[in-house]
Amino acid sequence: MVKGSNTKPHIGIFGRRNNGKSSFINSLTGQDVAIVSEIAGTTTDPVKKSIEIPGIGPVVMIDTAGMDDFGDLGSKRVGKTKSVIKRIDLAVILLAENEFGEPEIELIGELENWEVPYIFVHNKSDLQPVSAELSGKLSKDQQQRLVDYSTEEPANKEEVISLMRMTIPETAYMAGSLAGDVIKQGDLVLLITPIDSEAPEGRMILPQVQAIRDILDNDAVAIVAKEHEIDTLIKRLRPRPALAICDSQVFLKADASVPADIQLTSFSTMLARYKGDFQAYLAGTPKLSNLKNGNKVLILESCTHHVSCDDIGRVKIPRWLSQFTGARLEYEVVSGLDDIPGKITDYSVVIQCGGCMITRKQLINRLKTAKENGIPVTNYGMAIAWMQGVYYRAIAPFVGKDPAETSYL
Repeated sequence: MVKGSNTKPHIGIFGRRNNGKSSFINSLTGQDVAIVSEIAGTTTDPVKKSIEIPGIGPVVMIDTAGMDDFGDLGSKRVGKTKSVIKRIDLAVILLAENEFGEPEIELIGELENWEVPYIFVHNKSDLQPVSAELSGKLSKDQQQRLVDYSTEEPANKEEVISLMRMTIPETAYMAGSLAGDVIKQGDLVLLITPIDSEAPEGRMILPQVQAIRDILDNDAVAIVAKEHEIDTLIKRLRPRPALAICDSQVFLKADASVPADIQLTSFSTMLARYKGDFQAYLAGTPKLSNLKNGNKVLILESCTHHVSCDDIGRVKIPRWLSQFTGARLEYEVVSGLDDIPGKITDYSVVIQCGGCMITRKQLINRLKTAKENGIPVTNYGMAIAWMQGVYYRAIAPFVGKDPAETSYL
């Protein structure tokens, strides 16, 4: 893997009210980026701060409300704090005055449920250092992830940063390759990129930009063209492209224009393998054929954008899926990282976008509840490929070239 993930790792700062969470962020950054007050409960909602951590790079720190808050309003604040857990790559549990009890135990349970690694920072050590009693409440592994600290005298800031660096998964800040294992130095890679009403003004969409950079990083050559130029272009290209990557919306055109001896996939299918749960998608995509009248389909678009009349998630996929199944289906679209309405078991399938704007951890956890409840999950590009009959060709670059090979399903 290489340094420089396309999304910043997210680090959540948790602790009781007045344990110094905001002061800790200010101390770590050397800037007054978080509001500090002696009044308990100053931080009421999760607040994001972008900072640079040596050895990791740019990260997003999330300052949360006190997890020991109480009352109706306090409970809502705690709920907001807990909602952060499934969106982060690392948790810093800020302790103070050697307090460790139910709030911390409950938090640790939530973190472990969502498979979020965590460290302990015992703040205000200038007033009261870590006691043997506190250490005794922690397991040996947890003790190794505990550091004494003082925002007033941050002499061991490097020790905290080092502990964070050792604990956060490398996958959170080290980027893999979209296609590095299916292309080689000097290969031509053809990118088929339609420019329609959904294309942003004056620029390309993020997955297309990421693909170009990935191709260059692998010392290959990217050739970019609109879909109606492909027939002529392929006849002229020498050597022939080793791989063609298209927008999912022009899969049928690309399939007809790109000769069978040239591998073909889509930007979204590449993202499915790069950032999503590809094996779960492989298992879930064929289940689209099982949808029946009255089934509910959950569509997750993990960014917020202007909705056009040709919107892929809100318009085209529902239309294509209804035509493909011949069933009267109900659709629910959730954007960003908003909560999913109702119970996950209300849905018969979940269709997730490529997730180019969110972290891998956020995407994986977005689908966790569905997978745990046996709800099939798929991805925009893989779903479109299945509905349009080009699925096996689209996944072949990543699972094998024989379309008859179905052992991965």
